[in-house]
Amino acid sequence: MATQKIAAAPSVRRLPLYLQMVRQAQREGIQYISGTFIAHELNLKPIQVRKDLSITPITGKPKKGYPVGSLIRAIEHFLGWDTTRKAVLVGAGNLGTALLGYQNLRDHGLLMVAAFDNNPEKIGSQIHQVPVFSVETLESNILMWGVKDAILTVPSHAAQAVTEILIKGGIEGIWNFTHVKLKVPDSMVIQKEDLSSGYAMFCVRMQARQIGTDLPSSLVPEA
Repeated sequence: MATQKIAAAPSVRRLPLYLQMVRQAQREGIQYISGTFIAHELNLKPIQVRKDLSITPITGKPKKGYPVGSLIRAIEHFLGWDTTRKAVLVGAGNLGTALLGYQNLRDHGLLMVAAFDNNPEKIGSQIHQVPVFSVETLESNILMWGVKDAILTVPSHAAQAVTEILIKGGIEGIWNFTHVKLKVPDSMVIQKEDLSSGYAMFCVRMQARQIGTDLPSSLVPEA
């Protein structure tokens, strides 16, 4: 069985940018796209683009570049966006509601089969066509459905307790939007999204711009 290369996180984060550009090229009827062109459009170095794309099952043609259709399929396959992943969301507050309605997640194969909350006004309703159930039924439902992915958007004080339920229900991966560092078995996949850290970087960059100073190279974000 073939194994997928383990890629550096910055390379993985850039792949969706490449995919967006290559899809636009396809819509414009372009058949080949070069790493140099992608690099120029995204203000990157061509060698970086080629290195990033080398983690996918794609090879370019000299003087022509990458076949657009094949490159799209290669990136989508590497990211797992060419298959459907079923997930549940726990915590149907403002952030959870926004994620349930985020079309890009659906376009990339993430199917939210249900949301869970403890608010009686939300239980039994639908948010963006996704049914909302009581958190009390979380373990039994995910066991019944065989779902392996969960998105966690509960208040931080409830994060670990809900995580324990998810573990019992057989969840194997959690996309964690809380501030809590979850305690989970080593076999689980945890992806933590810290929105406050991203906002902090934005503020520092804006302040540097306003006072006309350059950021240290360690603080310059990658494209």
